[in-house]
Amino acid sequence: MSIDQTKEQLKDAFDGMIEQLTLARNAIDDPELLPAPPTERNLAEGYRYLIGFMLGNIERALEDPLYPRFKRAIQPMNRGTIDNADAVYLYAVIDGNYSYRVKGKALNTQHWRGDNPVKGRHAPQYVIFELASGFAGDSGNLMELIPGTRINTDTIDSHQIEVDRDGHFDILIAPERPDGYNGNFLLSKKVSHDKEHIGRYLVCRELFHEWENEDLLDLEILRIDCQRKPKPVFDTPQAIEMMRTIGELTNHQMRFWNQFYTVLLESYGKTDFGLSEEGDGQFMPVNDMNKPNALGIATGGGQSTNIFSGGIFKLSQDEALIIESAVPVMPSFMGFHLSNLWGESLDFESYQSSLNRSQMDVGADGIYRWIVSHQDPGFANWLDTTGLEQGFLTVRYTYEVPPAQENWPTLSVRKVRQHEIEAELGAPMKKYDKKKREDDILIRHQHVQRRYRQY
Repeated sequence: MSIDQTKEQLKDAFDGMIEQLTLARNAIDDPELLPAPPTERNLAEGYRYLIGFMLGNIERALEDPLYPRFKRAIQPMNRGTIDNADAVYLYAVIDGNYSYRVKGKALNTQHWRGDNPVKGRHAPQYVIFELASGFAGDSGNLMELIPGTRINTDTIDSHQIEVDRDGHFDILIAPERPDGYNGNFLLSKKVSHDKEHIGRYLVCRELFHEWENEDLLDLEILRIDCQRKPKPVFDTPQAIEMMRTIGELTNHQMRFWNQFYTVLLESYGKTDFGLSEEGDGQFMPVNDMNKPNALGIATGGGQSTNIFSGGIFKLSQDEALIIESAVPVMPSFMGFHLSNLWGESLDFESYQSSLNRSQMDVGADGIYRWIVSHQDPGFANWLDTTGLEQGFLTVRYTYEVPPAQENWPTLSVRKVRQHEIEAELGAPMKKYDKKKREDDILIRHQHVQRRYRQY
């Protein structure tokens, strides 16, 4: 092939990528593509959301499954999918036909075994590795949520991971467990729904409770015997495929998640294909939350150990929500998070837009209570809407082993006027002054710096 032909092929691939990105852009404001309502803020944040998908897909397009690296799937620059503000989401692209070894180092992990965390720095509250056969949203079509289309070939979490006294651990990933091997293991091939699935995306979630004291794992992943075969140099077919992947995945992801929120979750009203039961209101109720439920189609393939509940807040300046949760069996992790209608977690560094169990003042009656409002009510458990009129409410309860369903958490939500909050709380809650609020925000800034460090 001549240099002129090579130039033309690469230029065509680049133009095709731009065409796909333009189609993705349309998902911000074309009503036929089911976007969030077109307010000034939603439109501005829609462009940030699009750029975030571009950022993530550029990194994915540069991955080689035979020479994987852990990358951040979600970070402040590319939030989405109604992400957990208490989490680091990491992923590595692999080919489950091969074997890999993950090596990790954690700070003190005694709380992974049910003990109280040590004072000072320690490992995240909860960690889970899940090996998935596909990446949610890549098809651009809700049909990918049909059971058996995309699965986890295996999972292992911090309750199961064997860690030595110095915090070191390793996890073998392979198509089958070697004879006599009893260490940490993830199966990379699995038959489900009469189909063999190959593990393609190793996802690691690190969930934090004590933001001032918990720190990231050190992780590496290598294909076994990778040193025996050097990585091929980059060539024209790879460059063409890279550009195709960036454009196609960005377009598909934008369209999929619009459909997911609008059609399936019924975030803006009932639909013919939504998850609500006949006779009920929309699945994501306004100023209310649906009944806590386990992993399923409503979570889009989210964390497999979660019990999850969601809803929509829609509040005027003088309105607030008081949300109460009875938790009969304490989970390994529990967190409440606000998101915009693109599924981006609200800024959790500069605003108290999320609260996990360890950050809360718990009522004397053992009930967990949150206040969602635009204005600071002066109480500990306030969730700041950042001035957003309408967005997602989400709470996650993570269990090592889910309790019997009659012992699952319960939720209640009621809307009140701002001046009614104290009288309507139902139990005393710590009061916060301006300095205490600022001290807590400083902890958030410091933790987010550590959590998302780039060095």
